[in-house]
Amino acid sequence: MRNSLESAQLCAEAADSKKAFDIQILDLRRLTYITDYFVICSGANTSQVSAIADWISHILAQADEHPSHVEGGAESSWVLMDFGDVVVHIFDEQTRIYYSLEKLWNDAPRIPVVHQSRELQRASS
Repeated sequence: MRNSLESAQLCAEAADSKKAFDIQILDLRRLTYITDYFVICSGANTSQVSAIADWISHILAQADEHPSHVEGGAESSWVLMDFGDVVVHIFDEQTRIYYSLEKLWNDAPRIPVVHQSRELQRASS
């Protein structure tokens, strides 16, 4: 069983493999009890936002992790995926600028995204 940071990293890597950009992991553990980490990323358009969300869902399902709730979907400018300890926000560029979650959670430490885990490679093959 993976810890919440490992799950956040896997979400970020999955997003990266679908060409998401400006991927950030925010550590919220000392700021709120609602979740441990936010993974925030952007897609160029609503189709890419949807593809990123679908791929994250696929990769985490391979690890037997499923979101308890998903907001948004096909043709959405913002998809939120709630995995409990990790909440993933996938935005198109304009929506991300408008909501500015990084500014709202400015006190949250940023965690570097680690690329190309063996688990992602296994799940995507």
